[in-house]
Amino acid sequence: MGSHILLVEDHPQNAYLMTYLLESRGYEVEAVVDGTEALEALEQRAPGLILMDMQLPGIDGYEATRRIKADDRFKDIPLVAVTAHSMRGDQDKAIAAGCDLYVTKPINGDEFLALVEKLLPL
Repeated sequence: MGSHILLVEDHPQNAYLMTYLLESRGYEVEAVVDGTEALEALEQRAPGLILMDMQLPGIDGYEATRRIKADDRFKDIPLVAVTAHSMRGDQDKAIAAGCDLYVTKPINGDEFLALVEKLLPL
């Protein structure tokens, strides 16, 4: 586990930005582009934190989150929704799916890193 973060993000620019910010602080980032890849990555290595986009191709972030949180091996890993969905009710929907926290895009780099460091201290 340690400082390993699983980033689930299908938008290349968002994935690049978050990976850059996290790696600049010393985190190891494994980036995947959809829910299916996220579930497969978890079978290989459990991260210390999961950052999940909610709007993904195939298995979306809501369903991937439900599956992750239903698995006893992964249910205690902090999982943060990082999404452009910011309409009324979107946060409730993400929390109901099993997300521990909810962050909207575009992210504020300093606030994003402070949140990650709180959840996964180096």
